[in-house]
Amino acid sequence: MANVNANLQQQKSNATPGTGIRTGAQYLRGLQDEREIWTRGKRVADVTTEPGMSRGASTLASMLDRQHEAEHLDKVTYVDADGERCARAFQIPRSREDVLARGRAYYEWATWSNGMFGRTPDYKNASVMAFAAASDFLAQGTKGQADFAKNMLAFYDYVRKNDKVLTHTLVNPSTSHQQASSGKFNEQVALHVVKETDAGIVVKGARLLATLGPLADEIEVFPSTVLKATEDNIPFAFAFAIPIATPGLKMICRDTYDHGKSNFDAPLASRYEEMDAVVVFDNVLVPWERVFMYAQPELCNQAFGATNAVVHMAHQVAAGKLAKAEFMVGLLCSIARATGKDGDLNVRSMISEVMMMAESVRAFLYSAEMQSEKDQYGVEIPLRRPLDTSRNLFPKMYPRMVEILQLLGSSSLMATPCEDDFGNALAAEVEQYFQVANLESRDRVALFRLAHDVAVSGFGNRQALYERFFFGPPILMHSAYFDLYNKNDMMDRVDLLLQQS
Repeated sequence: MANVNANLQQQKSNATPGTGIRTGAQYLRGLQDEREIWTRGKRVADVTTEPGMSRGASTLASMLDRQHEAEHLDKVTYVDADGERCARAFQIPRSREDVLARGRAYYEWATWSNGMFGRTPDYKNASVMAFAAASDFLAQGTKGQADFAKNMLAFYDYVRKNDKVLTHTLVNPSTSHQQASSGKFNEQVALHVVKETDAGIVVKGARLLATLGPLADEIEVFPSTVLKATEDNIPFAFAFAIPIATPGLKMICRDTYDHGKSNFDAPLASRYEEMDAVVVFDNVLVPWERVFMYAQPELCNQAFGATNAVVHMAHQVAAGKLAKAEFMVGLLCSIARATGKDGDLNVRSMISEVMMMAESVRAFLYSAEMQSEKDQYGVEIPLRRPLDTSRNLFPKMYPRMVEILQLLGSSSLMATPCEDDFGNALAAEVEQYFQVANLESRDRVALFRLAHDVAVSGFGNRQALYERFFFGPPILMHSAYFDLYNKNDMMDRVDLLLQQS
């Protein structure tokens, strides 16, 4: 317990007094702790200097610095009732203007990476805000000395006033697909409570998949939404948040997609590697004050829907996907213009398809924001249906965008020299043979290396997979969409027609 509290106190000391937004330097210092991160067969000594991770951390640090710049300050932050300036995603929306302001902030954050840094802090900030605003829901599950609603409100204030970067994990690993699909979990691998103590709960097992995990300050461990409400699932029913540096918490990372290439050679991977990790909990003590739900599977299943956290998170996602779709339009149009293909009817047709996708996401976002409404907690929320539509369609849209980029770029996506080739003995030949109709050789190569990073590289393929499964397996997402859709009014119109004489 002492170690956990020491970690919490250390993180508190990294904040700047009087403001709830950190600088990039403060963020990077906060990552230099005792966290246990493993990659490529070894433990990482310092994620801020580790090859394959450090440049992603630096990118996020630069984004946190942007919060302080005059041109962004009022867009991505707000001043709370205590006079402290905090990240806009933490603001509890009470009006349609608040919803619109949050959407503008989400979009601004996304444009800083053109949607290619998927797990910016505003995503989880929106989730924490929603649970805090709906803390009455958590109060239903209060157990003994632990006041779960009070815990969430305290955590909300802590991360909000200290500008903490969060990751999260929802999915339990399984050894049997049949068992997992039945809503049950295996204690051999799935995260579960092994005992209760006066200090808190002790958990053991693994969770999938923490995007940004090694580069976050805290991890939010929330319940699976497919947990059957049975007594044997009680050990798997909980929600909590703890620092990444908590003793016993380990992260096993995938291979990096940042191979140390220059920004010219790998313009996306060199900047936006956010890393994904499997999280292992080796008898980790979670203090009671950091527990938000426990031992009530039926409440765990309702958590994201009943608090409307899913709506606020989907709002952030839709704004980010708009920025990403616009970037894909820009990239395709740049290639078409450079090669002189922008007059070709087939090329124009392919690119217009991506333009329509971008405008569809824009329309869904506009519709959701302009039809916002008060929820049961007095919070103004965007209309859910357009956001649900966007998050079900974009996993199909993005792979199609990549396919169109591959068709347009064809073998030119692979036939590109590297930056060093412009300064070696073959520089003259490279300058001569890699030019196109409307671009000099170096600019043409830079453009196509960017397209390669989107459509061919490991980084690009991870992006496509990420989009396919962002909110979960498509078949489950579609089934949930079907259940939530208001079908009755439309079915009544059919019945009315059939009843007319």
